[in-house]
This record gives sequence, structure tokens and C-alpha cells, in this order.
Amino acid sequence: MSTRSILITGCSSGIGLDAARGLMARGWRVFATCRNEDDCARLRNDGLESFQLDCADQDSITAAVAEAIKRTGGTLDALYNNAAFALPGAVEDLPTDGLRSVFETNLFGLHEITRQVIPIMRAQGHGRIVQCSSVLGLVPLKWRGAYVASKYALEGLTDVLRLEMRDTPIRVILLEPGPITSRFRMNAIPHFERWIDWRNSPRVAQYESSLLGRLYDDRGPDRFELPADAVTRKLVHAVESRNPKPRYYVTTPTHIMGILRRLLPTRALDAIIQRG
Repeated sequence: MSTRSILITGCSSGIGLDAARGLMARGWRVFATCRNEDDCARLRNDGLESFQLDCADQDSITAAVAEAIKRTGGTLDALYNNAAFALPGAVEDLPTDGLRSVFETNLFGLHEITRQVIPIMRAQGHGRIVQCSSVLGLVPLKWRGAYVASKYALEGLTDVLRLEMRDTPIRVILLEPGPITSRFRMNAIPHFERWIDWRNSPRVAQYESSLLGRLYDDRGPDRFELPADAVTRKLVHAVESRNPKPRYYVTTPTHIMGILRRLLPTRALDAIIQRG
């Protein structure tokens, strides 16, 4: 049996890095891509195959997919679209260009990569496409409008793709993590500082009493936080199981919110989320 190959986006740290290491340990040939070359060099020093892929740059996407296919001789068994970032802030303070920047990476870039690998998977007669969504693709949370919108969109697009791929040997799967140990919060700070003019917001007092502390203060792990390998375990099942699930919940909050969203009317769910 030939070595299975997977292309993973967003591998500089956290979920993507753990996924790359975990699948390599299971015998997969992993193409662990990052937006910045410095991160790629660090991963190569750790023994991973790594090259650049910037999800907001179509030329970078095309070059990265071509590089992966060149290295395998024309095949790719799986794609794990993990890359994403957050732009915290109240929706009324969110510039449209800031929202657009989130969608360029979190949705449009992942869509372009997916479109480029589907013909490869069709030609070879099999393939797995795994999208990393979030509990915030199921329910909203204040201050996270841009990220929530991108994940809601990813959920919808992926659900439609899954239905459309039923007449092919390509399986499409969603992972939906809740709080996971990573640099996600720290990585959001530059985007917040670039786009959100919070000092001139009518919500300036709320920023000072709530969001700024969550962003800049190290408050330790979330109550329900799990390490990144919790997501990797679900990813392994998604790409190796003969019959993968359409979606995988990861962490207790995702399971709880998935149930509450189905059972509660909107106002009741809003009241619970508002207390979070």
C-alpha cells in the first residue's frame, strides 16, 4: 500500500501543528503548510515537509497545491483546511474591509484550495476533504462577529458540498472544536489593533471592562479547554475511517451547544449564551 498523503493549512502552531505531527506519526505523508516562510523553516527543522501557503493569496494557493502534487506524482488522499484567524470587536465597530480580510482566509481561501484539489481526487477515485469549523459555527458569541460569520458560512458551504459529492468517492467532513489550547487569542491581537477603533466606540466602557481583558490578560486555560490532540484524534477518524461522520464535535461546550441549538427557542438560547 502506498503512503497516504494529506495537505494541511495553518500549521504554524496549535491545531494544525498537532495534526501534522500526529498524522506523520501514523505514517501519513504530511504537507504542513504555513503562511510565513519562517514558520515553514521551523517545521522543516522538526522533520516535517513544509512550504508556504497563504490562504488570502490565490497564486500562493495554486503554487502550494502544485508543489504537493509534484511531490506525490499527481495524487492527494486528503485535505485538511485548518487555517483561520479571528478579528474581535463589536459588529458595529467592524469595518467592512476588516470583515472581508477574515473571509479571504477563513472562507474564500479554503474554498479555492478545495476547488483545486477536487479534480485530483476525482481523477484518482477517492479523497477526504476535512474543514475545521468551530462551536462558533453553531452558535454566536458577542465580540466575535467576524469569526462567527466566517464559520457559519463555512458550515453552509461545506454542508452543500457534502450533499453534492454524494455521487462521487470524495467524502466531506466538518470538525467543530470548542476551546482548544493554542495561540489563537494572541494571534487575534494584531488584527484587533489594526481594524477596531475601540477608543471612539460607543461601547468603549464595555471594551475596557470585558474584551480588552480577555485579549490581553493571561487568564489561564478555559474551564473546558482541551489540548490540540483532541482535535487530531477526530481528524484521524475522519481521514482513516471507512465511513466517516459528516461532522465531529470536539470539547464539552460544542456537544452542549449542539444539543441546545436543536432544542431551545432562539430567545432561550440567547439568554444562556449571554451569560457566558
